[in-house]
Amino acid sequence: MASESTQQHDSSTANSKDDNKSDPNIDHWQNKPWDATNGDALTGGSLVEESSFATLFPKYREKYLRDVWPIVTRTLDSHKIKCELNLVEGSMTVMTTRKTADPYIILKARDLIKLLARSIPCAQAVKVLRDDVQCDIIKVGGMVRNKERFVKRRQRLIGPDGATLKALELLTECYILVQGNTVAVMGGYKGIKQARQVVLDCMKNVHPVYNIKRLMIMKELAKDPKLANEDWNRFLPSFKKKNVPRRKPRQTILEQEKAKKEREQMREQSGDSNQHDEHTTIGSKKPKKKVYTPFPPVQPPSKVDLQLDSGEYF
Repeated sequence: MASESTQQHDSSTANSKDDNKSDPNIDHWQNKPWDATNGDALTGGSLVEESSFATLFPKYREKYLRDVWPIVTRTLDSHKIKCELNLVEGSMTVMTTRKTADPYIILKARDLIKLLARSIPCAQAVKVLRDDVQCDIIKVGGMVRNKERFVKRRQRLIGPDGATLKALELLTECYILVQGNTVAVMGGYKGIKQARQVVLDCMKNVHPVYNIKRLMIMKELAKDPKLANEDWNRFLPSFKKKNVPRRKPRQTILEQEKAKKEREQMREQSGDSNQHDEHTTIGSKKPKKKVYTPFPPVQPPSKVDLQLDSGEYF
């Protein structure tokens, strides 16, 4: 009897799962937050081992972190995560406790201290603890060897008064901060992927405006449900890299023309002073270049040859 009841229970559970899969009203991709009051709990009741992550922070962040650390502590305490700030070593550490219920929250806490170390404001960084917010720290320092070229391309990503970066934030729906040799991005998975591609292309000498224009077109196409299952390549612009010679700036052209006129004047003055010596000096005229021939020159006739020709030899 017990085996029959067990089989009936398993079959009923399988049928309910199949019904849930076929139900169109259930969103199976929905990211549900961890809620202990709603029955979410670990199998053993708590974590078996303690997990911890640590990261270093630069010296200039020490004062700010000391000021905002009580806020960070209160936020992590609500998730049952312990945190430490070590000013001697210049490091931040997060670790789980016996009361930690959500097994994934420690990875979110690790991302939090990474963002704080990369100059993200505390009010913005704590948003990464939400399930719908992810982060990515893009290292761009080693992508360009020349320091001046790297600074120019990084500034190109920011744009005049931060206009380019603001446009990229609106299109990707992400928070982006360019700091030193890294670019920190916070948002959804799709937006982070798009922002990462734009940043890497910018470091490869592709202007962000081209990618921003592409993202704007894609955003408009996404609004049309008829184009949901079609290929968008025919609508998107294709930019080909061309090696077009750059026009010289006006100041450089003027300096070159001025130097050319000075050389001509010097040549005219030197020509006038040497005019009366042209006929007297031997080395004034350059000798003409001889035509190269692979054959040796004809030998002049000897005395005997000349006597034979004139008949004196006989």
